[in-house]
Amino acid sequence: MIMLTETATTEISTLLDREGKQGYGLRIRVVGGGCSGLQYLMGLEKEPKPEDKVFETNGMKVFVDPKSVVFLAGVKVDFVHALNGSGFKIENPNAQSSCGCGKSFN
Repeated sequence: MIMLTETATTEISTLLDREGKQGYGLRIRVVGGGCSGLQYLMGLEKEPKPEDKVFETNGMKVFVDPKSVVFLAGVKVDFVHALNGSGFKIENPNAQSSCGCGKSFN
């Protein structure tokens, strides 16, 4: 299961409204690369692909491909406002280590 905090859901809803994409969902993927070997990619999509796992949290649809779902079990996605920049923060209980950028793990 993937959990979005209320703050993350609000930020995603704002993005959907700003881009005229009401009804879209959030796609989260894990791909090779980044500082620590694997990295997160996020985007907005209208529909899931047939093989996707679909989660719903705080009224937001989340689409995850079968290869990524193994790495994302139990993940919590938050949105943080900080002095050095604002953005999405992913807390992954499956990660052995992560990079300072917060977008890369192993």
